[in-house]
Amino acid sequence: MWKALRSAVLLITLVVVATLTWGDRERTTDWNSTLWIGVFPVAGDSSAVTRRYLGQLEPAALASIERFFAREARRHGVSLARPVRVDLHAEVPALPPALPPGAGPLRTAAWSLAMRAYAWRHARGTLADVRVFVVYHDPTLRPAVPHSLGMQKGLIGLVHAFADRSMDGSNAIVVVHEVMHTLGATDKYDPRSGLPVFPQGYARPAAEPRYPQPTAEIMAGQRPLSEDRSEMPAGLAAVEVGDTTAFEIRWTAR
Repeated sequence: MWKALRSAVLLITLVVVATLTWGDRERTTDWNSTLWIGVFPVAGDSSAVTRRYLGQLEPAALASIERFFAREARRHGVSLARPVRVDLHAEVPALPPALPPGAGPLRTAAWSLAMRAYAWRHARGTLADVRVFVVYHDPTLRPAVPHSLGMQKGLIGLVHAFADRSMDGSNAIVVVHEVMHTLGATDKYDPRSGLPVFPQGYARPAAEPRYPQPTAEIMAGQRPLSEDRSEMPAGLAAVEVGDTTAFEIRWTAR
């Protein structure tokens, strides 16, 4: 009985969340006004490297994100001069809830609600439309970070990044990728190989010769070098928003 009641409450909550998500999508992808992105840094470990990085973190590390959105929006015909504004907020003292490996639909839904509560606690009072929590890790302790996530429900991003100044460019790519997910964009790489999927995962699918591609598509994340090789760019200067992604976030009407 209690299990059925808990499931019913969760189902009702999810219906309410879905309705709110629809409203958020309409509001954040009409591109009539600037979308505010709040970046909230979090220490992923107690390393002195991570603490030093966070102590020196400045908005300049995120400036390429605004430039990217302005450049790509203009290229796709969006007239808004400043499509996004990125604000760096104070460090969040608590780690976000972890999604259990192999979680089923109910546990994933419960985690999603916990993540929304976490975002509300630590980002309330801000003007951010999209809230991105960036968990920084010492690369010497964790050379491979957990998978990052972007949630349309609640407009929340959870990014795992490296506490290394030389990685600011690639960190910015991951932040933008997850922000795009909150706006409705889908992944455009093969989950098994990680390679961009042709043609939607290619920034310039009609290019001749096809390889190497001059840039990477943001939702593919990698620049194709050949049919079976790709590489992650050093920064957003070498990344573009492809036609399919532009349609998904309502920059174009096809």
